Amino acid sequence: MLQQFGATLARHLRQLIPDSFVFGLILTVLVAILALLFTDSAPKQVVDAWYRGFWLLLEFGMQVVLSLTTGFAIALSPAVGRLIDRVARFARGSGSVYFIVGMVGGAFALVSWGWAVLTAVLARELASRVKGVDYAYLTACAYGAGVVWVCGLSSSIPLVLNTDSNFLIDSGVLDSTIPIDYTLGSTMNWIQMGVYFLTMPALFYFLRPRDANPPGIDDLREADASAQTTIEQEALALQLNGNALSDHLNNSRLLVWLIVVPGFWFIADYFWTRGFDLNLNIMVFVFINVGLLLHRTPMRYVIAMKRACSNVSGIIFQYPFYAGIMGIMMFTGLAEASAVWLAGNATLTTFPFIAQLSGALVNMAVPSAGGEWAVLGPSMTETAKSLTAGLPAAQAQEYIARIAMAVAYGETSSNLLQPFFLLAILPVMGVGVRIQARDVMGYLIIPFLWVTTYTAVIVTWAPL
Repeated sequence: MLQQFGATLARHLRQLIPDSFVFGLILTVLVAILALLFTDSAPKQVVDAWYRGFWLLLEFGMQVVLSLTTGFAIALSPAVGRLIDRVARFARGSGSVYFIVGMVGGAFALVSWGWAVLTAVLARELASRVKGVDYAYLTACAYGAGVVWVCGLSSSIPLVLNTDSNFLIDSGVLDSTIPIDYTLGSTMNWIQMGVYFLTMPALFYFLRPRDANPPGIDDLREADASAQTTIEQEALALQLNGNALSDHLNNSRLLVWLIVVPGFWFIADYFWTRGFDLNLNIMVFVFINVGLLLHRTPMRYVIAMKRACSNVSGIIFQYPFYAGIMGIMMFTGLAEASAVWLAGNATLTTFPFIAQLSGALVNMAVPSAGGEWAVLGPSMTETAKSLTAGLPAAQAQEYIARIAMAVAYGETSSNLLQPFFLLAILPVMGVGVRIQARDVMGYLIIPFLWVTTYTAVIVTWAPL
């Protein structure tokens, strides 16, 4: 029954959900209207805030593009192809593919949300090797697996709280940092992770479409996609005669080694001196060096990157529009006003759920956990402090940590309702394949409801 309900939702919502760009345009108009109605901003101020926000995510957008393309280029190497072949042997039918993607994708997400590209690569290759996989539903599984990233090493809000002189300390809202032990290392966060791995991969398995002949990756391939030569064949075809100096340079393995040896030297020193301090910059640098090493020659890597870059247009031109929405929320005061309104009648017991709900709602317009916390953090923290005024300092700090994690969990869960971060999956899943956001999002309604339900229970009653 649950599977039939999910399939029905997906079928009907496919008629309603527009492209992520259209979704962004509609959301821009809606947020602008709300800013005019519920803040003191004049139309000119709203437009100015939109323009200011337009450029907030340029660095982040480029980091995402590079993480996706360099990660995909690694996946196009023969060595990774052989590794995925071995993983595919564990897939005993299409159902196990969905389960594997949910499980392995969740593990990738705990390392970094940017490792969504690796989940997408795994999903795509398993779809090519295992018969009977519904490709649109598998894309939904790959996307849904990223919901647990907020519990892991790249979780923005806990990292900000543990940073000296963060904006809450500089503004006087907090007196000191909040240790990771209270956030990522808390019992509550371990429970959140555990519930994901115990339930979500199984949910992906049980919700799978039961069509006898579902539309697989081969059915959705574009006409010219299946005729593509291998990277090695294309590199060979580009040679003049094999003896020209340019051919020797283009295919020089020595030149690759002259780059990757100092590259890996830096990487080793970086992690040795800083610990496992993983961010998008070092991740992209690692991906580039690993990709060069696996493809062996500069020309093969150039061809791999050309193929990997073939489907990232959505990120390049859509990120500024979503950043513009973020600007309206931030610079007109709409996000802060929303948070204050939601927290108006909170109690010690109800405020964690309110914080979760605030994170989920504001995330629809502020597509960045760090950016959202910059908007919500001060009001959420001040409310938590007022509610714990009579408690010992240690308990008050634990409660603030609970509220911060509730915002983070809520922020991530509502990604399942809107197609913005699907742009981190589709550039890989969609290469040479006819697939759109509307084919995917309907399958994520039930996972969203489940994540929201167990998260509400955990943030309200789980011990820290």
